[in-house]
Amino acid sequence: MADLELTEAEQRFGLAPGQFPFQSRFVECAGARVHYIDEGSGPLLFMLHGMPTWSFLYRRLVLALRGEFRCVALDLPGFGLSDAPPGFGFRPDEQAAVVSRFLEALDLQDATLVAHDWGGSIGLAAAMSTGRVSRLCLGNGWAWPVNDDLHFVLFSKLLGGRVGRFAAHRFAVFINALMPTAMRRRKLTPAEMAAYRAPFANGRSRSPLHIFPEQIIGASAWLGELEARIAAFQGPVHFIWPEKDFAFREKELAHWLRIFPGASVTRLPNCGHYLWEDAPEECAAAVRQWMERGDTASPAPSFAS
Repeated sequence: MADLELTEAEQRFGLAPGQFPFQSRFVECAGARVHYIDEGSGPLLFMLHGMPTWSFLYRRLVLALRGEFRCVALDLPGFGLSDAPPGFGFRPDEQAAVVSRFLEALDLQDATLVAHDWGGSIGLAAAMSTGRVSRLCLGNGWAWPVNDDLHFVLFSKLLGGRVGRFAAHRFAVFINALMPTAMRRRKLTPAEMAAYRAPFANGRSRSPLHIFPEQIIGASAWLGELEARIAAFQGPVHFIWPEKDFAFREKELAHWLRIFPGASVTRLPNCGHYLWEDAPEECAAAVRQWMERGDTASPAPSFAS
């Protein structure tokens, strides 16, 4: 098939025709050239990816929902097709500043944040600073300090330390080793793995792959401030929670429900960390059903401390 029939992302990353069938758009935000897609019309779903993915993560969700919703998904600077400005450190506070500017630049209002992993905490920070997010539909993630939890401390020190830095720059270990093992219901195809490797084709582009893990502990002060701020959020909240995630457990869901006691929950049995890849049809159905219910969503069950 001729290059003219490929989308920009497919051309730049050598993807197969139809693998990412969306028009690429770009906007300058806080010195970064941010890539995003904007598909469909209706209530706004604002999608943020985590580590080490890009808007490709949401392709099936966008295809399933763009007939009923406006789906906007961006690539954080240093990920996907987004370029970071000189001196950018890839820390979550810097990413949140760019996302805030993105919301303002596109004048996005009354958005529903759809996110997981670092995308959830970064998106929440942008939501609280701009007032442009009215609803939260979050997957697995966190938004509070975890420096007293050995589960996270060991992971952060290993993949964010000297060994992790070497493994990230030399082998892109997070993509090549951790992503495949994080799947539970399905395996990523060779073409999908290639799409996730493409933005990190060489060692110079791989700094985010060790900085984000380091920041799990390194951003403790920022996460503490964020937790205090999000308690003031008044809009509807829903969680889509994969029950076989290697990173975020029942303990983290219980913490979320202490922050948002009126939230509702959709559970995904035998689903791994990358829920939007592992169970895309169920995720799309959960988003659609919850959005249709609106403010009438029933409260989630309580969890022990």
